[in-house]
Amino acid sequence: MARVGQVITIKAKVTRAFSTSMEISIKVVVQDMFTGIEKLVSVAFSTFVAKPVGEEKVDLKPVTLLTEQDHMEHNLASERRKVRLHHEDTFKNLMKENSKFEDPICDDVEGMVPTSGTSVQSIELVLPPHANHHGNTFGGQIMAWMETVATISASRLCRAHPLLKSVDMFKFRGPSTVGDRLVFNAIVNNTFQTCVEVGVRVEAFDCQEWSEGQGRHINSAFLIYTAVDDKEELVTFPRIKPMSEEDFRRYRGAIARKRIRLGRKYVISHKEEVSLGVHWDISNQGALSNANVEALKNLAARSGWEVTSAVEKIKIYTLEEHDILSVWVEKHVERPAHVTYHLLSDFTKRPLWDPHYVSCEVIDWVSKADQIYYITCPVVNGDKPKDLVVLVSRRRPLKDGDSYMVAVKSVILPSVPPSPQYIRSEIICAGFLIHAIDSGSCTVSYFNQISASISPYFAGNLGGWSKSIEETAASCIQFLENATEDGLIDIF
Repeated sequence: MARVGQVITIKAKVTRAFSTSMEISIKVVVQDMFTGIEKLVSVAFSTFVAKPVGEEKVDLKPVTLLTEQDHMEHNLASERRKVRLHHEDTFKNLMKENSKFEDPICDDVEGMVPTSGTSVQSIELVLPPHANHHGNTFGGQIMAWMETVATISASRLCRAHPLLKSVDMFKFRGPSTVGDRLVFNAIVNNTFQTCVEVGVRVEAFDCQEWSEGQGRHINSAFLIYTAVDDKEELVTFPRIKPMSEEDFRRYRGAIARKRIRLGRKYVISHKEEVSLGVHWDISNQGALSNANVEALKNLAARSGWEVTSAVEKIKIYTLEEHDILSVWVEKHVERPAHVTYHLLSDFTKRPLWDPHYVSCEVIDWVSKADQIYYITCPVVNGDKPKDLVVLVSRRRPLKDGDSYMVAVKSVILPSVPPSPQYIRSEIICAGFLIHAIDSGSCTVSYFNQISASISPYFAGNLGGWSKSIEETAASCIQFLENATEDGLIDIF
């Protein structure tokens, strides 16, 4: 955020021009005058449409690309455009999917707040200072009014001042002019642990429309808020309790939009990845192996996992902490836990069921419980194929009721340097927990703390325009249930 006395610099540029529209990248940087430290506080992408004069068709000239950064932003602009164009269809598909499974958040929980308790309405009169020389209301003025009413709505859920985190797909549906009355209606649609989505609808009324009670829907937006306490720690919002059919529609809509936001954020944004892989040290292999297993345990034990999809035997959860996204895929398998462990812990069999793995070979048999694998992955988004060097650490349960564990983490091995044919990628923390249900079935939980290099493989699924995770999970179940104990497919 920007504070009083700091200098704000706003930079905007055209990232790509299409036939009649263009994308504008906007970055806001604040500088502290005492320390000289600059910080990026906001990034936005706006789409402008060129309006023709008369009947002459507009055909925008392409942007001249001068630097590698320009080329990268130019390519990402195309991906963002695809997301925008398919947003409505994706949203409808997710809404249909959400209606098929029971969301546990809808269950009665102590401290839930009825949706109606967050409803806020505000009315503003458009005056000359609020409009441009054509008499049309400034878009920024409408946005400021929308933020005010949304902030009041979010504040009704916490004893703290809400902080605007992001704005989801702000849409201008029509103009308003001087003399119009603007009615702003805000309400909390859903809460997600430490953030809350507020929906705002704006209607404009001229004098005649006001007397008839028939306004024009001119703006809609969904604003995402967080809040911090006195110790600057994030506040956990109470769960919202939808009451009416419309409340449930908005509630499920918020879940769908959250998935689309995840897709946008982790797929079509560009992050420079800082390597977190550890250097493999044979003299310290015990500590590295134990750290690998403990990291998986800690990831699985974290609170705040949220259901994003549930289809038959497969459930998908996501967890977002400080811009780090993790995925948990839970599968029910009709196979004994020890057999499932045997099959999943041998990564040379992974390409048999996982389309994200082209090859997987052991390059160092460290011990009975630990192996180092070299993995190659397919091409995604037209880039080079990726490869990985990972340590796989296996653990059997120490006592009844414990889970089998297969932990995975990237390591740096001097004998396998990066190849120019591949993009060296990284697994920060991943693996399987296998818990026996009875003698003939088990639950398999796959966890992955997603790094920037592997996010493209999860992107479409998180955003709702792909079923890659569900398809891979279904393939895994089929493999496990049809494989013999030595891992060979039983086709008879």
